[in-house]
Amino acid sequence: MGIVLNQSLKNTIITYIGFGIGGINTIYFYPVFLGATYYALTNYVLSSANVIMPLFAIGMQNTLVKFYSQYNTNEERSRFLSFTVLFPLLIIIPILVLGFFFYDEILYFLSKKNSIVKIYIWLIPFIGLCMAYFEIFYAWLRVHMHSVFGNFIKEVVLRLLSSLLMIGVYYKMISVEGFVYATAFVYFLALLITMFYAFHIQKPVFQFSIPDNAKEILVYTFYIILSGSVANLLLDGDKMILNQYMKIENIAYYSVATYIALVISVPSRAMHQIVYPITAKLMHENKHDDMNILYKKTSINLQVVGGFVMLGIFVNINQLYELVPDEYKGGIPVVFMIGLSKYFDLILGNNNAIIFNTKYYRAVLFLGVLLVVLTVVLNMIFIPIYGIIGSAFATLLSITLYSLAKLLFVVKRLDLYPFTKQTIHSLVLTLVLFLVFYFWEFPFYPIISIILKSILVIITYVYLNYKFVISTEINEVMDTILRKMKFIN
Repeated sequence: MGIVLNQSLKNTIITYIGFGIGGINTIYFYPVFLGATYYALTNYVLSSANVIMPLFAIGMQNTLVKFYSQYNTNEERSRFLSFTVLFPLLIIIPILVLGFFFYDEILYFLSKKNSIVKIYIWLIPFIGLCMAYFEIFYAWLRVHMHSVFGNFIKEVVLRLLSSLLMIGVYYKMISVEGFVYATAFVYFLALLITMFYAFHIQKPVFQFSIPDNAKEILVYTFYIILSGSVANLLLDGDKMILNQYMKIENIAYYSVATYIALVISVPSRAMHQIVYPITAKLMHENKHDDMNILYKKTSINLQVVGGFVMLGIFVNINQLYELVPDEYKGGIPVVFMIGLSKYFDLILGNNNAIIFNTKYYRAVLFLGVLLVVLTVVLNMIFIPIYGIIGSAFATLLSITLYSLAKLLFVVKRLDLYPFTKQTIHSLVLTLVLFLVFYFWEFPFYPIISIILKSILVIITYVYLNYKFVISTEINEVMDTILRKMKFIN
């Protein structure tokens, strides 16, 4: 796990820096500098682009990771890299042509509740295209064990540039309307930087030739499109549905809450970047015991780190919402519901990577499609009744069912199991600390209260996890740190 820990640690630090910048953007810059309407508009455009991104990428980012290690010569690998970059164009071009011919119908459907989105609709496919090719070139880097650079662009650079743009709005250097267009350019810039760095790591020799195992690749790609669409619809589809039923400002209120909750999933995102290719290699070599060990390690490590993040958010949520405008405070229940769904998904470790590298992935993907349908139906039922809280409940129910289905599939089909007795210990510890600290309030300014409570949570949580050896790997890392600090021999 050396390279996993090394790059996972770097990716975790980078991702949390990015989320820290994003937190400032979400809690202060977006609501204050842009206002609810243009914050919601920007978020709607980005969420919609993220939903269509898997269709544009047609799963090539995952296909590249799965099959790259199976080629033995540089020539074969070069051909395969060319194929993953050029093949999506066969899908993208017809989709854009269809979008052009049915532009008026699409425009009417998406803007019938909120007319403000009308003039920005064309940005959705443009950003979706940039996102798709960014992911492909990021996968190019990951198969060469260079996951950190792409993660830095994705998590830090994009958010930092958004911050700078909003500061430009504040000082009237650009308009709020111009901010939306500038955001699209930022995603295009991220694509270019990642592409040229990928070419630096592995010089391309573009040639459109079909790989020998093309049938296997295309079948896998089809199901990965379904998988990516399922994941992104579960992540951002609710915001698209909110636009159809409620005033666009509600997307801003919902987005603040979901962003806070999504911080819980950061450790999983960071570890996944490097664990995915390792999982693919172990599955390809049929090393069941090694895979089972990796599965358990990723599960408990993510549970400990993710539980700490969730605990810190939940016990400070009331003080955190004192920092945002009053109209956003109805999102607190959303944080709890989305946060719990992300925590459950997180403790499944590298579950997704295992499924997508087996011959059984198709059944679970079709189940995912059914759950997307369930999500849409539940949103259509609950949003008109309960607003953004109804949407959060629909998401919680859908993601939990989907995660449970994937877990049962891996356990029953592959005889791999992520949980140990330490899983229960971690759950009990996290619940007890939540009950202790949630109702403990400091009578100070919110930021001061958050800092003081967070310090107490950190000391207590870290000490108890270390004392009861919840994760042996995390304890080993802490022992190394303590030795360097001369606290232990």
